Amino acid sequence: MYRALIGTSITAIALFLSSPAAAQQTVPPAAGETPSPDTSDADEQRTSPRVPLPELPEIEEEWKDLFAEEAADADVALETQEAPVDIRYDFDLGPIGRLKVADAFKSLSALYAGRGKTVPSLAELQRRARTDTELLMRLLRAEGYYDPEIVIDVDPTARDGRVQVTTTVDTGPRYALGDIQINVDDEAERALVEQKLDLKEKQPLVANDVNAALDRLRLGLGESGFPFADVETPDIIVDHDTRTATYALNVKLGDNSRFGEIRVDGDPLFSAKHIGRLARFKPGDPYDTSEIEDLRRALIATGLVSTVSITPERGEPQADGTTPVNLAVVLTPAPQRTLAGQIGYSTTDGFRVEASWQHRNLIRPQGQVTFRGVLGTQEQRLSADLRRSNWKQRDRTLAARVEASVEDRDAYYARTLGIGAFIERETNLIWQKAWTYRFGGELLASEERDRSLRIAPGFAPLRTFFIVAAPVQIGYDGTDDLLDPKRGFRLGGWASPEASFQNGFFGYTRAQVDGSAYLPMMEDKLVFAGRARFGTIFGATRSRIAPSRRFYAGGGGSVRGYGYQDVGPQDADGDPLGGRSLMEFSLEARYRFGNFGVVPFIDAGQIDTRPYPRFRDLQFGAGIGARYYTNFGPVRIDVATPLNRQKGDSRVAVYVSIGQAF
Repeated sequence: MYRALIGTSITAIALFLSSPAAAQQTVPPAAGETPSPDTSDADEQRTSPRVPLPELPEIEEEWKDLFAEEAADADVALETQEAPVDIRYDFDLGPIGRLKVADAFKSLSALYAGRGKTVPSLAELQRRARTDTELLMRLLRAEGYYDPEIVIDVDPTARDGRVQVTTTVDTGPRYALGDIQINVDDEAERALVEQKLDLKEKQPLVANDVNAALDRLRLGLGESGFPFADVETPDIIVDHDTRTATYALNVKLGDNSRFGEIRVDGDPLFSAKHIGRLARFKPGDPYDTSEIEDLRRALIATGLVSTVSITPERGEPQADGTTPVNLAVVLTPAPQRTLAGQIGYSTTDGFRVEASWQHRNLIRPQGQVTFRGVLGTQEQRLSADLRRSNWKQRDRTLAARVEASVEDRDAYYARTLGIGAFIERETNLIWQKAWTYRFGGELLASEERDRSLRIAPGFAPLRTFFIVAAPVQIGYDGTDDLLDPKRGFRLGGWASPEASFQNGFFGYTRAQVDGSAYLPMMEDKLVFAGRARFGTIFGATRSRIAPSRRFYAGGGGSVRGYGYQDVGPQDADGDPLGGRSLMEFSLEARYRFGNFGVVPFIDAGQIDTRPYPRFRDLQFGAGIGARYYTNFGPVRIDVATPLNRQKGDSRVAVYVSIGQAF
């Protein structure tokens, strides 16, 4: 039986360590471990009775020769074992698998990577055992175990054509932090340093935790107005007798800093004034490094910037003891224009071709202009949109639209010219916002044919509507993801008071409330999702309301299994009537495995000609969906069937889109 220990020279080191002078020592660092102290004898003797380990004495030449001969004999013995030239081996992790460092060891271990494979000799296998012993020693020390006993056994006797390699590990006691010494120039600042460092006596001596504390201190001081504080590398001295470590840190905070001016260097994509509008701070506010990161994200979220560089520059100290910090901003523009197009076919909508041209900064700053055209079997549309993001203040958008459209649906025919302007606050993938709103005004002139008012077979008169609307919308999003939520809930609603002129003047109000909730199970592998929607129109009869302003249900974002607008009452020819009230419900079980998922679902909904929904005559659709999860959200494919079909309903409907159904 051969054992890979740390080396034969350990014998000499162990003899030396048995002396009283070596009972306490400074432990040299390994990669990823707790930083080592300064090994200066003079400094250490002034600050602590614990003396770092001195240089080892020279080993006599005859001892060196003896060690070399023993090592050579061991290698010869291994190489002359009666075994095949190529050896396969099994590696039993044993107790390593129960340690916190198991995953790191597996990823770096030479033995673990080569299990089941061949090695040229037992000597090579023994070399790997020695290497893995040293690796595990370093990993355990990084977790605070400074006295582990590790043995990796190589059994040269092959069984079933394989050599067995096993491990034995005794971690020993875990070391902890002892005395924490923080040296500052001003005692009044000690509490701030201790709070941001957040290290406690007797906490385990874990390298990652100790190093993270130093990073936390530097970040915290920057957030508290000291971005130029001098935080030295700490001295950490390990005492093996008490199994504790002394932590000594020198900190010089310097002057308290405040935000100064913003300067734009290079291509002035945005003015300093507009960048100041995006910032959540003003000149003279206490300096906070987290506000710099917030500004960086806000600039990226505009979609106009590919890279952002924000460099703090220290100004001249002021008489009040503060120092201004000016910000030099350099922006690299992203592509400003987009030309897009798509073509599709639907069994319900026929052919549809869409093209758009967009310039995201045509009217500076952040004045996005989009021209869009649609040519389809049931829809033709031409529109121009203007969006001024961060208008007058951050996160506020001014939007305006001019649009001409023709729609030829089963429920109605409409030729409409409309203009509108809105002020809104929207959410996005980079910066998901909890609260959103939208309010503004619309002016519409529409010539429409209500197919349910036929005065002769296949003919219904055209009616002209002039509509003025003032819609208001508000929403709350408490979920964890915009496109693929797993927990939380959403609430939203809108109301649109409208005045209409058609054979006289009359008014009415349209309103809708939406809510959805998400409950994770099985460590987020399974998510139950539910949705409800209610809508009403009151103040006018159904026949007086323009057909394009009524409620409809059915389709991929409504009740799946039915065609677009096919849920609800229909006339004798099977055309939807539309209604003054709406209710919809959905329930999904989203199960994910890897990058794929399966989603059984059931939907229900109904349209009523009365102003308030009644819980009767619900139409149900059920099906199953597939999901492919990408970096930007899931790709959704749903297949559904109507459970209580009406005349003309298809047996199966397929929906494809990006993002979950709700």
